Amino acid sequence: MQFLSRIIFRGITFLFLLTFISCTQNDVTIHFDSEKEVSGMKFSLEDISPGLPANWDDYNFVVLEFNISTPQRFQVGFTTETGYNELRVMSYTPNGWNRLAIPLSFYKDPPAARSDLAATFNQPRYTGWINLTGQRSPMRGVDSIGVRMHAPIGNPVMKLRSVSLAKEDPGDQYLGELPVVDEFGQYNLGDWEGKIHSLEQLQEEWKEEDNQLVNEVQYGYSDYGGYLDARIDEGTGFFRTENIDGRWWFVDPDGYLFLSHGVNCVGPGGGGGVYRLEHRQNLYKELPPEIPGQETGRYRAASFGSWNLLRRYGEDYREKSIDNILGRMDSWGLNTIANWSSRSVYNQNQKAFTLQMRGIGIEGELMGLADVYATDFAEKVDEAVRTTVEPYRDNPWLLGYFTFNEPSFLGREPRLCDLILGGKDRSIKTELQEHLATADTPESRIQFIHNTFQIFIETVDQALEKHDPNHLTLGIRFGQEAENEILELCKDVFDVFSFNCYDLYPSKEMMDRFTEVTGKPIFIGEYHFGTVDRGMAQSLWQVNSQEDRGVAYRYYTEKAYAHPGLIGTSYFQWCDQDLTGRGNDGENYNCGLVDVTDRPYPYLVEAVSETAKRIYKVHTGTLPPVDKAPTKARGHHAIPDLWNE
Repeated sequence: MQFLSRIIFRGITFLFLLTFISCTQNDVTIHFDSEKEVSGMKFSLEDISPGLPANWDDYNFVVLEFNISTPQRFQVGFTTETGYNELRVMSYTPNGWNRLAIPLSFYKDPPAARSDLAATFNQPRYTGWINLTGQRSPMRGVDSIGVRMHAPIGNPVMKLRSVSLAKEDPGDQYLGELPVVDEFGQYNLGDWEGKIHSLEQLQEEWKEEDNQLVNEVQYGYSDYGGYLDARIDEGTGFFRTENIDGRWWFVDPDGYLFLSHGVNCVGPGGGGGVYRLEHRQNLYKELPPEIPGQETGRYRAASFGSWNLLRRYGEDYREKSIDNILGRMDSWGLNTIANWSSRSVYNQNQKAFTLQMRGIGIEGELMGLADVYATDFAEKVDEAVRTTVEPYRDNPWLLGYFTFNEPSFLGREPRLCDLILGGKDRSIKTELQEHLATADTPESRIQFIHNTFQIFIETVDQALEKHDPNHLTLGIRFGQEAENEILELCKDVFDVFSFNCYDLYPSKEMMDRFTEVTGKPIFIGEYHFGTVDRGMAQSLWQVNSQEDRGVAYRYYTEKAYAHPGLIGTSYFQWCDQDLTGRGNDGENYNCGLVDVTDRPYPYLVEAVSETAKRIYKVHTGTLPPVDKAPTKARGHHAIPDLWNE
C-alpha cells in the first residue's frame, strides 16, 4: 500500500509540474517565409514556458506541444552554455495538434551504434520522427529555443504552445479530433488535386489504368532489357561489364549493351503499413484488416496498401498486382528490379534484378562491420553466401549481388574503436588491443578499422566466387563520398563500385574520382525527390511540387548517365513510404512512383518513361542530357547557419 501511495504521489507531482508549466504558457506563432533560404525564430524559453530550469541534467525528455501546417522537416534547437544544439523533426500530424516528447539523449549523446546510416541517425517516435543532426553537448545553461526551416514550401506556419521537461517518457500523443489517416491510407488533414474521396472514384481510376495499352517496343529493349541496336557478341548467358571506347556498360546475357534503369523496393501493397499501433490508434479513421497471404516480417502489421489491392483485385490480389507491376515497368521503361524488392516479383524472371547478401556477420554495434577475427567467421560467411546464392547461381536474370548498404563506420573509425574497446571481450577487441599496443593514434585506429574492412570484403568475395562465379559483385552501396583509401581497398574485390547519392545530381568530379581510382564502372544505388502536398515528409531531396518531382528525376538521371563510367541507377522507391512511418526508423517520405492507393504519380512516371527513351544516346555522348532543373530543390545536408535570410 505504501509502494502504491508513493507511485500515486510521484505521478501527481509529475502532472502538477506539467500543469504548472501549461498554466503559465504563452503561445508562439512562427511564420516560415518561402522567399528565404532559411526561415524561423529563436526566442527565450521564458517567453513561452516561464519557470523552466536552465540545467536539464535531471530530465530525460523535452516535450513540445505544437501544430504545424506542413509535414516539411524543421529544426528544433536550444542555446546552451556551450552553443546552439539542434535536431531535425518530422511530424506525422501536420495541421493537427501534436505532443512530441524528444529524448534529451538525442541532444547530449552521439547516436547509438547501428549498422547503416538510416538506422543510426533516424529515430522513430509515435507522432513524428527525429533525425540526429547538429552537435551533441550537455544541456546546461539552456535559455532559448530555436525553430527554423530550410527552403520552406508554401509559407508554412507553426504554433507552439508549450515546452516542458519530464524525467519519465510522458508519451507522444495526437491531440486533434479528426483522424490523420483516412480509410484508404491517405493523409486526412488536407486536400490536393486527385485525392481519393470514395471507393467508386478509386475503382474508376484503376479501371482507366487497366484499359491503357502497354507500349514496351518504344524503348528498343532486348529480351533481358539491353539495347536491340547495340549487340556486341553472342553473350555469355549472364550479365557482365565491358569498357568500350572509354565508356562502361553492362552487357546482357545475349550480348546486348545494357544500362540498369531500375527502382528499389518493388512489390505489391507498399506504402500503407501501420506500426506501433498500441500508442496511436486515434491517428486512424479505420484500421486495415489482417489479410491472409500478406507478407509478414519483423515490423509488418496491417497494411492499407494491401487492403487497397484487395479492394482492386479480390482474394488473388497478389498475383494480379504482380502482373500489373511488371506491366507498369514495361510501360515506363524500367528494366531492373532493384534492392529490397519482393521475391515474388523478381522470381517471375521477367526483369533483371539485384540481390543483397544476408547473414554475413555484419553487426550494428560494430557500425556495419563484422568480427572477422572470430575463429568461425569465414565458415559462417561461406555458409551464408552459399544459402543466398544457391537458388540463383544459374539464373540469367540476376544482375549481381550487393554486399551491404551504407555502413555507418566510415568517417567514424575512432569512435568505433572506442566502442570495441569498451565492449564485451571477443576476438576483435583482442586484435585491436594488440594493434594499438604499438601505437595508439587516430591514424592507427583508422588503419585497424580499414584492415578489418578489407578482410571482411575479401572473405565475402571469396565465398561468392566459390559458390557463384557466374554473377557480378556490385559492391557496397556507400552512403557518402568514400575516401580514396576505401576505393583502393575495393577496387580489386568488386566488379562494380556502387554508392547512394541524394543530391540534385551526382557531380562529375566525384564520379571521375570513383572510376579513376577503382578502374571500375559505377552504379548509383539510391536517389529520390519528394514534396509535401500528401502529408508525408519531402524526401531527402525536396522539390516544390509533384510536377517538379518529374523534372528533378530527368535532370538527375540524364546528367548521371552522361558520365562514361555510370552503368546503373536505382530510384528509391517503388511506392511512397508509410504515412505514419516505416517500422524500423520512422521514415515517411513522399518518394514513390506509386501512392498508397496503387495509383502512379503521373508527372514522375512520365519523366521515367521519357528518360528511358534517351539514356542510351545520352550515355554514348550523342545526345545531351536535359538541362531543365527543378525550382528551388534543396537537400537534407546541413542547414545553412542562417536565421531568416
